[in-house]
Amino acid sequence: MATGRLVEVYLDLLSQPCRAVHILLTRTKIPHRVHSVALRKGEHRTSEFSKLNPMQKVPVLVDGGFVLTESDAILKYLATTFDIPEHWYPWQPERRARVDEYMAWHHSNTRPHAAKVFILEVLLPAQVGGPVDQRRLDQALSDLDVTLERLESMFLRRQPFLCGDDITVADLLAVCELMQPLGSGRDILKDRPQLRRWRSRVQSAVGESFDDAHAVLFAVRDRRRARL
Repeated sequence: MATGRLVEVYLDLLSQPCRAVHILLTRTKIPHRVHSVALRKGEHRTSEFSKLNPMQKVPVLVDGGFVLTESDAILKYLATTFDIPEHWYPWQPERRARVDEYMAWHHSNTRPHAAKVFILEVLLPAQVGGPVDQRRLDQALSDLDVTLERLESMFLRRQPFLCGDDITVADLLAVCELMQPLGSGRDILKDRPQLRRWRSRVQSAVGESFDDAHAVLFAVRDRRRARL
């Protein structure tokens, strides 16, 4: 259980990194208040929000007078500042380094490759009112497949979670990213049993926090299905 002070977070739960922050907060019961920032409505570009984060991005955390941006930094700050189980971001140097290793790799591999599939299949067609660019989507799926293979061979190998025997903030970042293509109804892990088992372990470890964080994404998927 965390201490009693309240942190404030600015999130859009259609954003993958925002969902990772939300899951950590709710699963560990860190006292917090969520301020919704609807990116699709341009609420991140208001003057009020821009004062918090001139880069106009979510998530943002406010802890007293301290303002922090970037999901990687926020997750690590929460794990080291609040009294939550040590496994989320281990204190032991080698175990912590493994988490840092994945999180560094994540931002140039898992994140852009999974996000691009969602952008090409959901966001761009909705914005321009046109069909999916199949050539670009096929290339994005091919790039993503390389990343999925590396997740299995480099990180999971013979261990149940990305960085060892217990769940860490690295797993939260990864699973939220790999869930994103479900917005179009595409389960990118359907042919990868090793990654599916890992996803199930993450879901079991975080309980209801998983579905709560992904409710907005599931709603996007359901609305898209209804239109087809």
